[in-house]
Amino acid sequence: MKVVLAQPRGFCAGVERAIEIVERALVKFGPPIYVRHEIVHNRHVVEDLRARGAVFVDEISEVPDGAITVFSAHGVARVVQKAAADRNLPVIDATCPLVAKVHSEGRRYAGQGREIILIGHAGHAEVEGTIGQIDGQVYLVQTVEDVATLTVEKPDMLSYITQTTLSVDDTRGIIAALIARFPTITGPDVRDICYATQNRQEAVRHLAEQVELILVVGSRNSSNSNRLREIGAELGRPSYLIDDAGHLEAAWFEGITTVGVTAGASAPEVLVRGVLEGLKRFGSIEVEMLAGTPEDVRFKLPSEVSDD
Repeated sequence: MKVVLAQPRGFCAGVERAIEIVERALVKFGPPIYVRHEIVHNRHVVEDLRARGAVFVDEISEVPDGAITVFSAHGVARVVQKAAADRNLPVIDATCPLVAKVHSEGRRYAGQGREIILIGHAGHAEVEGTIGQIDGQVYLVQTVEDVATLTVEKPDMLSYITQTTLSVDDTRGIIAALIARFPTITGPDVRDICYATQNRQEAVRHLAEQVELILVVGSRNSSNSNRLREIGAELGRPSYLIDDAGHLEAAWFEGITTVGVTAGASAPEVLVRGVLEGLKRFGSIEVEMLAGTPEDVRFKLPSEVSDD
């Protein structure tokens, strides 16, 4: 069986930065380190950090007085920031800089007196954090159909922003529907949408041209990982989202001679290597790598854990 690896795949710069922040905090300050929400949406990453002394909590009220507190890569609402400040908790902010940029754009639009339309998934940690960062009215739309039924107070004073784990392709139709219905709406340049999300989705499209089946390594609660699987299925390839090699099923590979493997932006490469080993249970494999968009982005660490 030939196995083709997508490129790029796995960790993006924002995820690498967030994980490194927790790792450095554990070394510098010692365990336990408290992390508000899962640092990234990957079960293996979270369990590894938990074993090393990270404690993941849903609410700031669960953090003991004086404990080092890390905000996850998804960002948090202002009410969470205030709750931590009111208790004088020492906070290290691991919010992805691209998420922070969306927060800044939303606040800027709101400061102009505009109502904000956020394109994103209801209940996602990033969406909840973004809404909580913006003063004024924020409307959440998830589909083109949502645009048709949307009721706003100031139709001539609207701006839109997007969840970073959506790509240009994910949002193009919704943005077009918004512009058609609200011709004066403004929004960020499409180049502001997360490069990593777009690159990984494009890699899956290339993968689908060369393989019969696609495996996406990632956790069920990872928005971008789920989207990678959906794209593979939309392109007519049986596609499976798996946490690790333990979820491989022999029946998937009956009659299959070419398999594509990729990973969501929060999935570590060690899990991909484990899947390659797991595939050997079903016969010998030949591995090749697709050419893809190179990524050399690296985000600066916060001063609390930086070597500078």
